[in-house]
Amino acid sequence: MNITKEQIDELNAVVKVAISKDDYQDKVEKILNDYRKQANIPGFRKGQVPMGLIKKQYGKAVLVDEVNKLLQDNLNKYLTEEKLDVLGNPLPKQQDNFDWDSENLDFEFELGLAPSFDVQVKTKKAVTQYKIVADKKMIEEQVERIQKQYGKLVSKDEVGKTDELTGTFKNESEEIEHKTTIELDKIKSKKAIDALTGKKVGDSVELKTKGLFKEDYFLSSALGIDREKAEKLNAEVSFTIEEINERQPATLDQELFDKLFGKDAVKSEKELRDRIKEDSEKQFEQQSDQKLLNDITEKLIDDTKFDLPSEFLQKWIQVSGENPLSDDEAKEEFEKSEKGLRYQLIEGKIIQENNLQVQMDELKEFAKGFIKSQMAQYGHLDPQEEELENIAMRVMGNQDEVKRLSEQLMSQKLLTFYKEHANLKVKEVTYDNFVKEAYS
Repeated sequence: MNITKEQIDELNAVVKVAISKDDYQDKVEKILNDYRKQANIPGFRKGQVPMGLIKKQYGKAVLVDEVNKLLQDNLNKYLTEEKLDVLGNPLPKQQDNFDWDSENLDFEFELGLAPSFDVQVKTKKAVTQYKIVADKKMIEEQVERIQKQYGKLVSKDEVGKTDELTGTFKNESEEIEHKTTIELDKIKSKKAIDALTGKKVGDSVELKTKGLFKEDYFLSSALGIDREKAEKLNAEVSFTIEEINERQPATLDQELFDKLFGKDAVKSEKELRDRIKEDSEKQFEQQSDQKLLNDITEKLIDDTKFDLPSEFLQKWIQVSGENPLSDDEAKEEFEKSEKGLRYQLIEGKIIQENNLQVQMDELKEFAKGFIKSQMAQYGHLDPQEEELENIAMRVMGNQDEVKRLSEQLMSQKLLTFYKEHANLKVKEVTYDNFVKEAYS
C-alpha cells in the first residue's frame, strides 16, 4: 500500500491511496474459506461447496468490505502520523467506472485542512466585565420580602389596599371556577382595587380580566386556566370573597436571623443587609461571568481573521448527515455553523497553547461540587464525603455526563484564563442596569 499527498493550496489537499492485491488477498481468502465451511447451499454438503461458487456469490462483497477497512485504518493512521489537522472527514473523490477486478486499486480523498492563524487574547479594544452590585433599593426590597414571607396573617373584617384575599373566580361562559388567594398589591387595575376595597367576606365583585394584574402571568394562575387562554381572555369574572387577611411583617430580631441563616450567624439588621448584599452579588456573578464569556467569544471571532476551506466543508456537510442535502441546503447549513466552527478552532488553539487540560482527578472534584450544590437545593446541606464519592463515581461511569461536566469545567478554565489575560474594563452596575445594558 502506498499513500501520498498532493497539496492543492493552504486549505485543501488530495490524498492518494494505492492498494495492491497483496494488501488484501490473504484476508479475503480466509473469510471466503470460512464462508465455505459454514455455507448451506442446496445440492452440496456443508463444507463441500466449490470455492468458485462461493467467490461468485460472496467474493465481490467481501473484497469491497476488506478494502474499505484497509482504507479507513490506514488513512486515519496516515493523517495521525503526518500530523494533518483536518476539518470534517476525508471525502472520497467520485471515480466513474471503477474496476474492482483490477490487480491494483487507486483511491483519492479530498481533505479540508485547518487554517494557520494566531490568537491575540489581549484585544486592542477592552471588553466590558460587568460587576453587578446590589444597591440599597434592592436590599430594602429583599428585606421587605423576607419580613412579608415570615410575617403572620391576621384576619380582618373588610378589605384594605394591601390585604390578601382568598376567594373564588367564576365565569360560566368561559368555564372558569377557581378558588385562589390574591394580594391586592399585585393588582394593576385601579378600578379593581377600588371595587375590592371596603368589601367584606361573602361579597362578590365583578372584575375585568384585561390588565387586572401587574404581571400578566398572574392571571392564568388566579383563574386556573392555561397561559395561552389567559393572554387572549378579555372578559368579566366575578370574585366572591371568602377570607380577608392582613400579612403583618415579621420583626427583624434574632429569632428571624437564626431561622434564616443559622444560630448567631447574623446578629443585627446591618449584618442582615450585608449578608443579603453578599449573597445577591454572588448569585449575580454567574450571570456576569456568562456575559463576559459570550462577549470575549464574539470579540475573538471578530478579531481573529483566517480563511476556511468553505467549498470542501459544504461538500462534507452535504453528505455527512442522515439525509443528503442539496447544494443550496448545504451552503445554508455551512453559513449557519461557520461562526461556531471558527470559535471551535480559536478555542482549541487557546487550550492547546496554554495547556488548559481537564484532568480526571479535578473532573471528579468538580462533579462532587456540582452534586453537593444539587443536594443543597433539596435541603441536604452537609453530605458525607463517602456519599459524595460514591455518587461521583457513578456519574463518572456515564460517558455523556463526563462529556457534559468536562465542557463545563473547561468553560470555567477558559473564563479564569480570560480574566487573567484578556483586555478587560470593569464596570459596576445595578442588576436592573445590567439587564438594560447587557441585553438591550
